[in-house]
Amino acid sequence: MTMASITNSHLTLLFLISSTFIIFTLALEFSDVTAEAPDGFLPLAKKHVVIRNTVKNGEELNIHCKSSENNLGHIHLKHGHTWDFRFLVNISKSTKFRCHFWWYAGNKNFFNYWFDIFTVSRDDKPSGRYPVCQECIWDLSDYGPEGYICRINRDKSEPWCFPMDDEP
Repeated sequence: MTMASITNSHLTLLFLISSTFIIFTLALEFSDVTAEAPDGFLPLAKKHVVIRNTVKNGEELNIHCKSSENNLGHIHLKHGHTWDFRFLVNISKSTKFRCHFWWYAGNKNFFNYWFDIFTVSRDDKPSGRYPVCQECIWDLSDYGPEGYICRINRDKSEPWCFPMDDEP
């Protein structure tokens, strides 16, 4: 009898904690009020990724991004245009979006790269090497050499540039 009452107490407490967390999360999602905690500390943080086609040859950029949970499909992005997507960082903070970029440069030149456009360890870790971004804006080749992608800072400071991968 004692064992059953302890189990019921634990289940009741677990239900109350879970319900409170869900209500809190939904309230943040539907509210226009900004959370008071700094970026990277709250679970289910809202993120906005923006990709700008600034390839040096002025060609159309092809993009295919996906995570373990979402496949965003194949995008054709004209030079000078942007494409964006929004998501919530998962509760385990393991969200990662990997993108495949490819474009043609003149007659027979073909560029083909892959890059993790969002990782929690780089883009959502307050104690990390790079600043947390709520809106992660990326340019291809405008700042760095060919084969690099740069995360642009809203404050116009020097961008963070990273080499892209030649293989998936």
